[in-house]
Amino acid sequence: MTVTLDFEECLKDSPRFRADIEVVQSDVSELETRLDKLVKQCQAMLDAGRAYCQTSRSFVNGLRELGHQCSGDKMMEECMGKFSKKLSVILDAQEEVIEITQKSVKMKLQNFVKEDVRRFKDVRKEFERGSEALEGALARNAQAPRGKQHEVDEATNALLNARRTFRSEALDYVLEINVIEAKKKTDILLAMLSLMDAQAQLFCHGNQSLSELDEYRRKLSEEHKQFVLNAAREKRDMEQRYAAIKKKDVSYDDSMMDFNADAANGIAMEGYLYKRASNAFRTWSRRWFSIQKNQLVYQKKFKDQPTVVVEDLRLCTVKTSSENERRFCFEVVSPSKCCLLQADSERQQQAWILAVQNSIASAFQERREDPHSPRQRCSSVSASSLGGGGGGGADQESEGCKALEEIQAIAGNRQCCDCGEPGPDWASINLGITLCIVCSGIHRSLGVHFSKVRSLTLDSWEPELIKLMCELGNSVINRIYEARIDEITIKKPLPSSPRGDKESWIRSKYVEKKFIQKLPEIGRNPPLRRSSARRNRATVQDRNVQRPPIKPKPNRATLARGTGLSSGDLVQKNNTGSHKDEEEEEEEDLSGLHPGALLYRSAALQNFPVMADALAHGADVNWVNMAEEASTPLIQAVSANALAACEFLLQNGANVNQADSNGRGPLHHATILGHTGLVCLFLKRGADYNAKDKNGKDPITIAVDNANADIVTLLRIAKMNKEMREMDGAFGQSGDETYQDIFRDFSHMASNNPEKLKRRSADPRY
Repeated sequence: MTVTLDFEECLKDSPRFRADIEVVQSDVSELETRLDKLVKQCQAMLDAGRAYCQTSRSFVNGLRELGHQCSGDKMMEECMGKFSKKLSVILDAQEEVIEITQKSVKMKLQNFVKEDVRRFKDVRKEFERGSEALEGALARNAQAPRGKQHEVDEATNALLNARRTFRSEALDYVLEINVIEAKKKTDILLAMLSLMDAQAQLFCHGNQSLSELDEYRRKLSEEHKQFVLNAAREKRDMEQRYAAIKKKDVSYDDSMMDFNADAANGIAMEGYLYKRASNAFRTWSRRWFSIQKNQLVYQKKFKDQPTVVVEDLRLCTVKTSSENERRFCFEVVSPSKCCLLQADSERQQQAWILAVQNSIASAFQERREDPHSPRQRCSSVSASSLGGGGGGGADQESEGCKALEEIQAIAGNRQCCDCGEPGPDWASINLGITLCIVCSGIHRSLGVHFSKVRSLTLDSWEPELIKLMCELGNSVINRIYEARIDEITIKKPLPSSPRGDKESWIRSKYVEKKFIQKLPEIGRNPPLRRSSARRNRATVQDRNVQRPPIKPKPNRATLARGTGLSSGDLVQKNNTGSHKDEEEEEEEDLSGLHPGALLYRSAALQNFPVMADALAHGADVNWVNMAEEASTPLIQAVSANALAACEFLLQNGANVNQADSNGRGPLHHATILGHTGLVCLFLKRGADYNAKDKNGKDPITIAVDNANADIVTLLRIAKMNKEMREMDGAFGQSGDETYQDIFRDFSHMASNNPEKLKRRSADPRY
């Protein structure tokens, strides 16, 4: 509160003047307390600012040193150098603000308290002493007796002196009050203005400094996006290599060894061997051997200079050695010496002997052609089996592009399923949704048991996978996983939301499943009832083991697919259907099924929304229906010839080799029913073509009995490919490319022209 006192009023020394004095004194006392506290806070802020600048300097130096460390990467070095320079400039401005604050704020406020407020207190004390003296003089003057003139004169003179002194001190006090009120406005406002100017200059300077990097930051952002795409591509390739290697038997070192005379690095073969020393102790040492430049060499450490065992392989021979007590030994004999070596297994021993023999032959003949190579044999099988009907690669590529456009045209797929970002170019293949690059990274971090992420533009897409993606879509999946979104206070993230919000949403949605519709406590009895028709067919099948499993009921297998029907809708549709199978005893109520049984029934009906709903509610993808020969959802999908449904179950963890009570797995059923496209799919997913059913028949035998040329071709090529992989051939040719070409042709045919594969035999035995 600002109080201005008049000089005339102080001469009267009225109660109003005294009241105004008290208000001013209280105001100045409070001002002093607040200014003292503000000065201390300012000092703490300055100390913290200096500490911040010091640690920030250390951080900038660390960035600069990291840039020097990345001298081999020009982009990283440039990024670290430019950013550290700009941060240094901003820190200089920050330190300047600290100095200005020290001078303009702390010093001014401190001086105001120490000088102006102290002077005010001193004048106040003088005023109070004069006021007390005046009170005493007035009292003595009033008490002077009328009859004693000398006392009256003394009292009168003392009163005049006391009044003169008081009024002079009162005028000084009023002047000091007016002065401190004026200085309070000017000094404090000046300090605040100085601080505002310094802060504005700091942020303007920082903004200007970082704005100079705008173009560079945009360029760096584009490069970073490309790095993300490249990293995703490399990770996908690495995962494919990992999956391929994991399928191999790596319990022996020889399974990882291949001879390649034309290797780019000049090393035809390499690996660990034990070498017996030629000294009197005959000690054995493990060394890394390699065949390179027609020489056999070894080394202990990678940086060691290789030691040559055989100068020229053309002058030596190799043979097994059985004279030594150690197993798996062989000798490399040259005119000058004999080197005894030991492998880790018999197969590795034979591989090394064969590698040395082929290296000797390669030394005499640089190029050798073998018309009976495994690759050519596989190519001849491909040509004879397919008859050139596979179609051109350009046509398949154009079909793939068209199919990808169809995926993006599915309802809701134009925006990211989780945040709504337009134009998503990533997908989760087991969920059947499209995602933006940020959400795809979060999905990838969940693990493949929750979401399998693939790029719509960078990865290759198999036709059955495209077919699966077209059956689902963002709208269908969100109706399942966001069914209760309106009942929950959590807000769905936007494209501009922070990554942390998106990650929290995605984990709540797919891992914790907070938003799906809770199932009622019904349908907890896993076994499903078998109709009389199924029991009769099962009895016939028991009598004649060559009969295939029955197909699904016509009125259910022919229901419309991909319509988003719920389990209750399926029940209603079945109950109101015009066609009824006379062999059926009763209609089944799908709404009362637990998730596993619901997945089982919907797989045969090819109803993808219901299948996805069942999986969302915890259905076991390998659920077994003991009432129907231990059949599984995957076998049900096979019975309906549902290629996309089988792919959906496989992508969600279905076991491709899980057999029913008759010992028949999905591959057996697909072979019996003549579903060539499914046979191709299961073989690509690692189905065991050697598995035998209770009748002792494997899929190849069944296909031959059925006279199905296409399936016989596929099974035999798959078997041939595996055998060639296990061969210890000299040239390391496995027929992989031809194998992939043949299966790619069948996959495209099964997805795009399935009528061309309906060549199942009419043999009455099946």
